[in-house]
Amino acid sequence: MSGPILSARDLRLFFGPVPALDGVSLDIWPGEVLAIVGESGSGKSTLLRALAGQVRPESGQVLYRDAAGELADVHGMGEAALRRLTRTEWGFVHQNPRDGLRLTVSAGGNVGERLMAVGARHYGEIRAEAIRWLRRVEIDPARVDDLPRTFSGGMQQRLQIARTLVTQPRLVFMDEPTGGLDVSVQAKLLDLLRALAADLGLAVVLVTHDIAAARLLAHRLIVMRRGRVVEHGLTDRVLDDPQHAYTQLLVSSVLAA
Repeated sequence: MSGPILSARDLRLFFGPVPALDGVSLDIWPGEVLAIVGESGSGKSTLLRALAGQVRPESGQVLYRDAAGELADVHGMGEAALRRLTRTEWGFVHQNPRDGLRLTVSAGGNVGERLMAVGARHYGEIRAEAIRWLRRVEIDPARVDDLPRTFSGGMQQRLQIARTLVTQPRLVFMDEPTGGLDVSVQAKLLDLLRALAADLGLAVVLVTHDIAAARLLAHRLIVMRRGRVVEHGLTDRVLDDPQHAYTQLLVSSVLAA
């Protein structure tokens, strides 16, 4: 497939007089992890939701290149078409795993539901695949019938990742996937995400305030401030030799912490 898997052009969105997105353009390529970093209020989460079709910009365009190589206008899709896309070729990992799980359904059921959404019907095969994915995200398969609310925060996040990735989507949006977790849990989860992204060849858009997480996971980096992209480039280049004063401040504040 030639060309980016997702492209945004001149996205603009204002909340009153405040620019949430102010002329943002970017490309995401197949198999690439792109991190979007910035302080709270920089517009990074709004950008993620606009790319995922959850927030409609006032102007600009988001184009997705599907598995057949056809381009589709994300915000021109009907609701049913977008919902179908989010269940098949896309995935979304929320900061709070409870937003991405059904707490009254077993761990195996949470993973199995995603498989059923893409047409799986054989109970034994669905359960076997759910167990395989629990192992893959380092959850004891003996807990396949346990409810997610009995899991720790880190285990809930790993379960959400299994639920999201079991159908092997082509593009995954991640909103602060390690936020709110203990440092040791964060480190293990980051290692897991890096391995899964590489093994599956995922294209990932990662929003994070954690510069260390961005360095570990991302091939390229976008730095946002007040709704604008102020710097972008290869992750190591941006973090080791930041050009914009705001990026320099972000990196230095991390180093000084």
